Amino acid sequence: MHFVYLKTLLLILATNSNSESLMNHDYRYGRFLWYPTRPIKSGLYNDLPPSRQETFDFIIVGSGSSGATLANRLSENTLWKVLLLEVGDVATALNDIPAMAPLFQKTKFDWGYVAEKENGSCWGCPEQRMLWPRGRGLGGSTLINFMIHVRGNPEDYNKWEAMGNPGWGYKDVLPYFMKLEDSSVEVQDGPYRHQGGYMPVTDVPYRTEAAEAFVEAAQEAGYPYVDYNGKSQMGVSFVQANLRNGLRCSIEKAYLRPIRNRKNLKILTNSRVIKILIDSNTKAATGVEFLSNRKYYKISAQKEVILSAGAFNSPQLLMLSGIGPKDHLEELGIEVIKDLPVGKKLYDHITFLGLNYLVNQPIIATSKVYYNASNVFDLFNKGKGPLTLLGGVEALMYMKSNFSTSKRKYPDMEVIFLGSNVAADKGVAFKDTVSISSDLYNSYWREIEDVPFFQVLLMLVHPKSVGYLKLKSKNPFHWPKFYPQYFTDENNEDIKTFVASIREINRVIKMPALRKFKAELYDKPMPGCEKYPFDSDAYWECCLRTITPTLHHQVGTCKMGPSTDKEAVVDHRLKVHGIRNLRVVDTSIIPMALTAHTNIPAIMVGEKAADLIKEDWMNNEVD
Repeated sequence: MHFVYLKTLLLILATNSNSESLMNHDYRYGRFLWYPTRPIKSGLYNDLPPSRQETFDFIIVGSGSSGATLANRLSENTLWKVLLLEVGDVATALNDIPAMAPLFQKTKFDWGYVAEKENGSCWGCPEQRMLWPRGRGLGGSTLINFMIHVRGNPEDYNKWEAMGNPGWGYKDVLPYFMKLEDSSVEVQDGPYRHQGGYMPVTDVPYRTEAAEAFVEAAQEAGYPYVDYNGKSQMGVSFVQANLRNGLRCSIEKAYLRPIRNRKNLKILTNSRVIKILIDSNTKAATGVEFLSNRKYYKISAQKEVILSAGAFNSPQLLMLSGIGPKDHLEELGIEVIKDLPVGKKLYDHITFLGLNYLVNQPIIATSKVYYNASNVFDLFNKGKGPLTLLGGVEALMYMKSNFSTSKRKYPDMEVIFLGSNVAADKGVAFKDTVSISSDLYNSYWREIEDVPFFQVLLMLVHPKSVGYLKLKSKNPFHWPKFYPQYFTDENNEDIKTFVASIREINRVIKMPALRKFKAELYDKPMPGCEKYPFDSDAYWECCLRTITPTLHHQVGTCKMGPSTDKEAVVDHRLKVHGIRNLRVVDTSIIPMALTAHTNIPAIMVGEKAADLIKEDWMNNEVD
C-alpha cells in the first residue's frame, strides 16, 4: 500500500465516529507506514510498576496467545494475585484492519528478527537471510498475524501424547479448543464447535470471484468442502478467521480487555524481563528481574514464574538464567543451573511463493480495491468490504500428496489460496515481508504487476528438516541467533513433498471452474533456475530453495517430553525439568510441527495450562 493511502486512511479513522480518535497523537515513520507512537488504548493497561516489596502469586512473562489466556484464567481465582509483563506497547486502530496484516511486520509491533544465512535455502532473500517476524506488544503475534483459525489434525495430538505426554491426546485437547471459541462460521460441524468462548471465529465477510472459483475447482478435483476445524480436516474450505465485526480480534481484545479491571490482575506494558531469579540451592524460581522506563525491578513470585514469551524469547530467557545446554552456556560465561537441551530443536512451516496463475478477467483483489475511502467506511461502520480480507488469504485446502507414505488420511501439505498476489502493492511492502529481494522481484514479478493473477501458497506441515537457536551473547538485549536449516533432511523428503504437491495443484487449476477464466501458470523461469527445464523436478527444487519464506509457526525450542527424553525441556504438566516453580506455557513446548497455524494451539495450551496450575495449587500438590 502506498504511503499516501495510509496517511489518508489515518485521516479517515481520525474522523470516524465508530473508531478511537487518532487526533493529537505524535506520528513516527515506520518501515512501511505511519503509526501513532502512543497507543489508542493508553490508560487501559499502563499501570505503575509494583513497589519493590510487592509480591505476586504468579508472574507471567509475555502477553501473547498463551500468556494472555493464562492471565485471564488464573486471575479468575480472586485469592491469587497475578502480574502479566509485556515488553511492547498497546495496539493502535490500524492494527485492527485485517487487510493490513503484512504491513505491521518491521514496525514497533515486530521484534524484527532475521535468521542466519544458510546455503541450501533463501537464495532469493535479501543477503540470503530470511525475516522471522514475531509480535512485540500487548497481544504478542496476534497483533501482526493473519488471523487464521486452525486447530490442527487429531493425529497431531495423538502423536504428541504418544511421545510420552499423557493428557495431550486429541480427546484431551478438543474440549479446550471448543472452550476458547465463539464460532459463527456458516458451514461447521456442530458437535465439534462452540459458541460463547472468548475468541470469535467467523467467515470473512468479503470474497473475491477468484476464491469462489478455486473452492469450486478443488471440489471438482475431488476435495470435499469441509469444516477443517470439525470432524475431518482433509478437503477445501473458505478460511475461518478471528474477526469481530470485520476487524482483527487479537488475544488482547479477546482475553484481556474484558477482564482488565480485575483487582488481582496487574498488566504492565513496556516492561522487559531480562532474567528469571532462581535459588541455586533449592533450584526454585523465585521471581524475575525486568526493566521498565529505564529502571530495573526485581519482583517475587510466591507460587510460580511462567514463561509465555514465545518460541524465541522463552528459550532465550531460560538460557540467560542458567537453564540450557551446558557447553553453550559455559562458552558464554553463564553460570549453569540446569543442563537442558533448550533451543536444540526448532520446527517451522515454510511456504512456496512460486505458483502464480494468470487469469483473463479482474477477479482478484487489486490495489485499486484497497485505495478507496468508501471501503474504509464499510470496514469501520459495517464490518464489511475488501479490507476484511486476511492479508489476501481466502481459502485453505488440506491434502495428502502422492509422495506421502502415511496409511491414514493425514495431510502433508496445506494449500493457502490468495485472491491477490505479492505484486498487488507494486513492490512497496509485501515483497519485503516475505523476504523477496528487490532484484528478484523486479526481474520476476514487476512485469505482471498490472496483469490479474492469483497465488496459491503451499505450506509444508510436517517438515523433516529441523533447525535450532542459540544465544548470541549473555547480554539480554542481544537477539538470539536462528538457524532454520530448511531443506537439510537427509533424504530430501521436504523438497519431494513440495514438488508432488505443486503437480497436484496444477491439476486442480485445470478444473472447469478456473478454466473459464483461462487460469494459466506464469511460466517465466525463476531467475537463477533458467538452466533447468521448466516444470522439471530439478527446476521446482531450484525455485523452492529460492523463495520459501517462513509462515511464523516456529515450535519445539522448549520441547515437552518425559525426563527420559534427551530432547525434552518441560514435562507434560509444563514444568521445567529439575527446576521448581517454573513452567513454560507457549508454542515453544509443542514437540512437533502441527497441521495448523500456531495461534489457536497456543491459546489451547494456555487454557489447559491454567487448569493444570489450578489443579496443582488448589490440591497443594506442587513438587
